[in-house]
Amino acid sequence: MNIFVLTGAGISAESGLGTFRDRGGLWSRFDPARLATPEAFAEDPDTVHAFYNLRRRGVCDAAPNAAHRALARLQAALPARGGRLFLCTQNIDDLHERAGASDVVHMHGEIFRARCLSCGASHPWRANLGVATACPACGRAGGMRPDVVWFGEVPLHLDAIDAGLAAADLFVAIGTSGVVYPAAGYVAQARRRGIPTHEINLAPSDTAHVFDTAAYGPATETVPAWVEAVLARPRSP
Repeated sequence: MNIFVLTGAGISAESGLGTFRDRGGLWSRFDPARLATPEAFAEDPDTVHAFYNLRRRGVCDAAPNAAHRALARLQAALPARGGRLFLCTQNIDDLHERAGASDVVHMHGEIFRARCLSCGASHPWRANLGVATACPACGRAGGMRPDVVWFGEVPLHLDAIDAGLAAADLFVAIGTSGVVYPAAGYVAQARRRGIPTHEINLAPSDTAHVFDTAAYGPATETVPAWVEAVLARPRSP
């Protein structure tokens, strides 16, 4: 069985990383127009850098939880059963990788990468960024930014995501709000292709009515239980 899993902020919430649109989420406390757009960065890069430096430190302090580890286990186990897990995340943290997952598709970029607006080079980056930070490739300062997708920008790896979805036998969304597109539209795409769909979330998302089946509760409980059920099924002949 080929499984396409889409994860959102809800899977990392129990690791201490805030969600965005829930009550008390990041965008209820901060204005995304001032912190997460190319225009905000051009107008006030110091404020944008301060916000993402804080988020980078928060991710450094966080640890993968049981939901991340369960998906890593599923990804490792499926090939021996003739299948594959395509793991696509809207999250910019690295908790999937630290839990043991590989080939994670980060459609909204990665907090531990920085990109130069002058030469376009992208670099692994765990230190703070600022307007005085010079690009390791071209040496220019002032153009280094978090290599994440801001509002108004096109998500990454869309061709690979479409191919992964087309090859799936099951689509599962975990910890997503069902608000941000194009990710929120993947369940409808799966349904049009005749692919069964399953939602795992703390509470029903905005697209919950589109899913065939669902399980609700904390990700650290629902995701491992779902993975155990998948691995308990008879292997494909």
